[in-house]
Amino acid sequence: QVQLVESGGGLVQAGGSLRLSCAASGRTSGINAMGWFRQAPEKEREFVAAISWIGGATYYQDSMKGRFTISRDNAKKMVYLQMNSLEPEDTAVYYCAADDSSDSVYRVTAYSYWGEGTLVTVSS
Repeated sequence: QVQLVESGGGLVQAGGSLRLSCAASGRTSGINAMGWFRQAPEKEREFVAAISWIGGATYYQDSMKGRFTISRDNAKKMVYLQMNSLEPEDTAVYYCAADDSSDSVYRVTAYSYWGEGTLVTVSS
């Protein structure tokens, strides 16, 4: 089992920045990648970014390239999402997830473990 705890969400004005953190614990040896997803009210959960646990390769949803940066600290079992130039459309609950499958990192189905989420609200 892997446990994930997100932190760093909050209220920010449009154009501002936030840094989300995700702490992983438990049996992390089987993790292939860590991802961030988000879900806005009445919308489906969508992929934000992912990072390979070993090699550090990164993956982003196209609309977030250049604004969001995912990083990791393997020694601390931490994953981060730096979000800049935030827009009201970025308002959502952001979830950290651990991928232990061979499925694409862009798919929700690749991830067996999820945190409870952290709310990001961007005001206009």
